[in-house]
Amino acid sequence: MTDETDNRPPLLVLVGPTAVGKTALSLQIAKSLNAEIISGDSMQVYRRMDIGTAKLMQEDREGVPHHLIDICEPEHPFSVSEFQSVCTQKIQEIHNRGRLPFIVGGTGLYVESVCYGFQFQDIGASEPFRAEMRAYALEQGPQALHDRLFAIDPVAAAKIHYNDEGRVIRALEVYHLTGKPLSSLQEQSRGDDKTSPYRLCIIGLTMDRADLYRRIEERVDHMLANGLVEEVSSLLKQGVPRDAVSMRGLGYKEIAAYLAGETDYDSAVEVLKRDTRHFAKRQLSWFRHMKALEWVDIGGETKNSELFAKICAIIAGKFPLDLEYICS
Repeated sequence: MTDETDNRPPLLVLVGPTAVGKTALSLQIAKSLNAEIISGDSMQVYRRMDIGTAKLMQEDREGVPHHLIDICEPEHPFSVSEFQSVCTQKIQEIHNRGRLPFIVGGTGLYVESVCYGFQFQDIGASEPFRAEMRAYALEQGPQALHDRLFAIDPVAAAKIHYNDEGRVIRALEVYHLTGKPLSSLQEQSRGDDKTSPYRLCIIGLTMDRADLYRRIEERVDHMLANGLVEEVSSLLKQGVPRDAVSMRGLGYKEIAAYLAGETDYDSAVEVLKRDTRHFAKRQLSWFRHMKALEWVDIGGETKNSELFAKICAIIAGKFPLDLEYICS
């Protein structure tokens, strides 16, 4: 039931693990609801990183405006606080045009930071500490570095894969600079649904785990067939460093290791598929803790028309009727 006394602007959000089918469904929803899509993906902000991020090209967007795609260079360490700032501004612009802001993506922290107005502290950085940690990881291995994080912040360690060296080092750096675990600082930054600046409708897509993993493997094969190796090679030749935040993303770090001769092609592909499955599990774990999220199972024999009708019913229950958004 909607509350017509709530004057906060509406914000529609669609989340789900990688390869679950958010993109196709988001276009159908956006066209029916006069919406503009805002990418909630931490990697699609980077220019020239198209294949590995499963970026929807302009010609495939079916006339639906898309935002926060191709907004910075791969060398730039785009952060969640930057995303929150730019996304918040974009939501207001879309609302001012009389259209529905619609976030679609799988980066849980990015999406949640906007939905609930997280307050981020300017913690700063320590390059000497980062260099020390990189040297430690090189000498002792990524698991040993992750073990150091687990000893001081098991909550953060549980959410960060041991191979995600950049995020592990950042979590250690936060503790080094503040004396407080990253997880506790993140918890302090969280708002709740009562303080959200928006009238939220958050829909999460899910499906049978075996079907999801099959789709993940097919997506990786499709990326490779469409030139992922060439894309990574081109970025490296253009001078994008391997330790850049962008190049530590799934698909990029594994193929970069292959191109550097650190592993063979088949092993790199196997690791990429495995790590993408692990990433999907972490995404689902994050989304399960998001407040007010409505799950929709899109697997099985459910017809598209039935699925769409179910989603429209969820939206109608969240937004006031006078918005005149129409599902048809």
